Amino acid sequence: MIKNTPHTFHIPVMGLAFSIDSPMKVAQYGISSVVSLSDDTLLEQMREHYSHVYQEHFTPITPKDADYRARRVEEYLNLADRIVKQQVEALKQESFDSESRLTKYFLLLPDNAPLKTLYRKMLQTNNPELKKIMQDELRQAVVPGSIDVNIMTKLDKTNYDKDGNPLPSEYSDALAALRGFANSTVHASVIFSAGMNMRLYSYLEQFPCFFPDEDGYLQKQVVIKVSDYRSAFVQGKILAKKGIWVSEFRIESGLNCGGHAFATDGYLIGPILEEFKQNRQVMQDELYTLFSNALTAKGNPVPEKAPTTHITMQGGIGTSEEHNFLLEHYGMDAAGWGTPFLLVPEATTVDAETMEKLARAKKEDLYLSPISPLGVPFNSLRGTSSEALTLARIEKGKPGSPCEKKHLVSNSDFTKEPICTASRKYQRNKLVQLQGLGLPEAEYKAQEAKVLEKECLCEGLANTALVKLGIARKAVASRPIAICPGPNLAYFSNIFKLQEMVDHIYGRVNVLNSTYRPHVFVNELNMYVQYWKNKKAELQETMTDKQEKYLQSFWQNLQQGIAYYKELVPTLFKDQLEKRVLMLDELLEAEDQLQLANQKV
Repeated sequence: MIKNTPHTFHIPVMGLAFSIDSPMKVAQYGISSVVSLSDDTLLEQMREHYSHVYQEHFTPITPKDADYRARRVEEYLNLADRIVKQQVEALKQESFDSESRLTKYFLLLPDNAPLKTLYRKMLQTNNPELKKIMQDELRQAVVPGSIDVNIMTKLDKTNYDKDGNPLPSEYSDALAALRGFANSTVHASVIFSAGMNMRLYSYLEQFPCFFPDEDGYLQKQVVIKVSDYRSAFVQGKILAKKGIWVSEFRIESGLNCGGHAFATDGYLIGPILEEFKQNRQVMQDELYTLFSNALTAKGNPVPEKAPTTHITMQGGIGTSEEHNFLLEHYGMDAAGWGTPFLLVPEATTVDAETMEKLARAKKEDLYLSPISPLGVPFNSLRGTSSEALTLARIEKGKPGSPCEKKHLVSNSDFTKEPICTASRKYQRNKLVQLQGLGLPEAEYKAQEAKVLEKECLCEGLANTALVKLGIARKAVASRPIAICPGPNLAYFSNIFKLQEMVDHIYGRVNVLNSTYRPHVFVNELNMYVQYWKNKKAELQETMTDKQEKYLQSFWQNLQQGIAYYKELVPTLFKDQLEKRVLMLDELLEAEDQLQLANQKV
């Protein structure tokens, strides 16, 4: 995000639809959020909807139009930009009465923000002339949150013309999305997630908006979502050598997050944050040297000093104490709060039925599932309509989905052009192949289950917006919905107002339910212990030397993480002896589980 707001949190990308229109909801209050660019069809449907809401003329962009994917991205972002600017200008004109959005803007701010202090002084001022001066100053200080975007680098399929010929690389999914963002009017950040895509990174160089101007200003910024320091440094160097500055490294917990879970090799979030804290300046200095050299070679302006690099963290944060500790102890510039905002209709888009399921969800309803066609563990909610439809198709003897959008195509075992492993075409071919192998019944059933468990996420993660906003052209019953909350949802059991959730983040209220909730570091540790035990059990019968070394290295990393947390506990809970003792007990329990599991043959 372009850090121009006084808020210390942002709303990360969630699914395809859950944060698709969050900027039109929360940017006017200075809150930054992230829009997924994966589904251009959904973006076009949302553009049509919001064009009508805001009485703008709508001209459809169809697949028959040249460069339609990039243009859909560009036009949706332009619309969002216009809407947010209109909202902010209208907000500034409002009075400071108790029900106005202008008042809400300042009430939402963290209590220690200078603007909040000025707002309070204004309220206490009795001099009418001075009060008006202060109110004008406050109005001028209102800035919108950033309309940031997410490109999942792995979703970069090649596209084809009407004759079946592959289009040039710049028309691939990810590059077209980047082009749409680059050509849009928003001054914001693109967040790259899910690893490196060298073709995409090189494509950044085609757009002047990603390079600093004469004043050092970056119209468009690059953010990298990372799992550890090494990954951040490697990707930062790759981009710096191209003259591209990484304006933020967004550290995400490998397992304690929503959506796809990219587990580390046992590296825990606490030690990862510590490494960033200790090496932050060294990394910035080296990246600036590479960045300056690259800009000089290109003949571009070189900033006199390194641009700011923000470091933020997201994944499983649940209390103001955790939030503040990240900022104060590790020097994080902000923190991402995702899953709790799925329960805030003023911030995200979730249909009523799914919202109720989320609000009722218990710990056992949330699980790390195998349903993603990408083959990456995926945080899911049990009992969704997408799950029900998948099972119904299996029962009818017609497993798999029609696969209309094709965003997750990756397998070419049976076809020249890649197809999705959740598709009807792939599953039919795969089951025929399995049946011809003559496998024992138990082994066949196990392999069959792995094929049939995949769900169509292109539809499932997009449909909630169509249902909620009434723009589904099919019957609601035929619109399966999947949702991908993080495990942290188990501790939030209501539908909240925006004010309530923001007040919770800043410690003004507590909206957690009565379920006992370990510290975010312990929650993640327990997930990794279970993940390691599951991996060990899965590989037990056929373990190779390489796999054994991997498991042992994973185990050692977890042990080192536990040792780090033991030393951190007194700092974490300075004047809270009971919490210190409790967390130490939880660390010892995790340690015992690891020791016991490591002894079993």
